[in-house]
Amino acid sequence: MGVGVYKFIYMRTIKIGDKLIGKSKQVFIIAEAGVNHNGKEKLALKLVDEAYEAGADAVKFQTFEANQVVIESAPMAEYQVKNLGIRESQFAMIKKLELSKNAHRAVAEHCRKRGILFLSTPHGGFESVDFLSKLGVPAFKIGSGDLTNLPIISTGLAKLREVKEAIRCIRDKGNHKIIVLQCTTNYPCSLDEVNLRAMPAMGKELNVPVGYSDHTLGTHVAVMAAILGACMIEKHFTLDKKMPGPDHVASLDPGELKEMVRQIRSVPLVLGNSLKKPAKSEKQYIPHVRKSIVSEKDISCGEIFTKSNISIKRPGTGIAPRYFDKILGKKAKRDIKRDNLLLKNDY
Repeated sequence: MGVGVYKFIYMRTIKIGDKLIGKSKQVFIIAEAGVNHNGKEKLALKLVDEAYEAGADAVKFQTFEANQVVIESAPMAEYQVKNLGIRESQFAMIKKLELSKNAHRAVAEHCRKRGILFLSTPHGGFESVDFLSKLGVPAFKIGSGDLTNLPIISTGLAKLREVKEAIRCIRDKGNHKIIVLQCTTNYPCSLDEVNLRAMPAMGKELNVPVGYSDHTLGTHVAVMAAILGACMIEKHFTLDKKMPGPDHVASLDPGELKEMVRQIRSVPLVLGNSLKKPAKSEKQYIPHVRKSIVSEKDISCGEIFTKSNISIKRPGTGIAPRYFDKILGKKAKRDIKRDNLLLKNDY
């Protein structure tokens, strides 16, 4: 059901559970189960298993009771109508997506046993926050719909000034451990509305670590965000895209989630460092692919070196091509056969 665009879960490094975010090269990956359990504890537990098997750092749900979130007559968002294929009230829709407190406890315990962090978005106001606190969540992920709900805030659907106000509110309460996630509240989000450049711009303007909450189809945008410097990536996933519910169709299946994690984990390896030098594996090929100054034809002792009798060819084990102009006009000190490397004592 989620609403998302920037989210808050300061400081340049933040520890969530045993994961250090900010300085670590490894991106923190949240597998967003959301409400894709369809209100069923068994499916929620299975989602935990799939997130763990995919290699995610955390699996995130949404905590609420329908009567804490929406009035009974509130209409559905158009993406919800489109994804579900029916039109009913938001209340009726999300009532079916509630996960009981006992189920929350079971899911949190299952996460502990599997070794994956349990997170949840408290959509149900203060009660949800208090309940999740008692469950021991290491961080709160706040949905974008709560941006202007200053006791509980996020920045989806937001302008930068609203994000600043939200961050100021959090800091005024003494909390400086903030991560801001760029996101677009649409399921699925079209590529022309992703705006990944907002992510580093917010990081610079707000002086907070930044990440990306992805609602696009596929995995490539999440990987692009990681390349652009996201310290955290969040992505919806489901057990089956054909299941009824507002978010399944815009989610990854377990295989896609695993592939996305693999791709994101490879980003630090691909980026490397800023030092430009030959890779260890390519050093052996330098003599084979670089070139040297060679005799283009037989050259007699005393003959002048010209562009017609010397040229540049492989291998690169002789005099480097940068000396070509310096050799031109000099005299050969010995007879040189065609297609031989020139030596330093040849001129």
